[in-house]
Amino acid sequence: MKKLSILFTLLVGTLSFAQNSDKAEALLNDVYKKAKSYDNIAIDFKYVLNNASENINQETRGDVAMQGDKYRLNILGVTRIFDGKTMYTISPEDEEVTISSDNTEDENTITPSKMLSFYKEGYSYKMDIVQDVRGRKIQYVKLIPMDSNSEIKHILLGIDANTKHIYNLIETGKNGTQTTLTVNSFKTNEPVSKSLFTFDQSKYKNYYINKLD
Repeated sequence: MKKLSILFTLLVGTLSFAQNSDKAEALLNDVYKKAKSYDNIAIDFKYVLNNASENINQETRGDVAMQGDKYRLNILGVTRIFDGKTMYTISPEDEEVTISSDNTEDENTITPSKMLSFYKEGYSYKMDIVQDVRGRKIQYVKLIPMDSNSEIKHILLGIDANTKHIYNLIETGKNGTQTTLTVNSFKTNEPVSKSLFTFDQSKYKNYYINKLD
């Protein structure tokens, strides 16, 4: 009888975990579909990097505009333009432009164009806590890398339960580093200049152009 009771408990726990995982996947899919329904998205965000053991606490703001696979990201004084095929990283401080193909991106890097779909491969996920943020219901989904060698311990993705827009992303590394990206404004279907996702080399005549193979 005791063995049957233990077996029943395990089965209920397994079913509960499966249902939890299904709910998390359904919510993530809703977020993805909602975002894909827009012609373009413009986000202003706050970025915080914290590692208490190394006494690191860095806070900055940035913005990103996305249209399909294309994006233009401004953060830490650097502009990154991806036109769908080529990445241009512009650093005014170094007076340098680095040009690379998309496949030179680190596969583990969550780029703006992958931010809404990165969960589809390499992660298990489950529903986490719900928080009230100034009257907004934020449902968190916890994502855990399947690769045991990953430097990421887990990711918490905060989703506005009403709008199905991402509110924040909290990444915790195995080394104790925590990076938090919080969305300050989320605009959609804004008028977009044709040159927004285009690199104009004539604007950087005095810059060193570093072309990577």
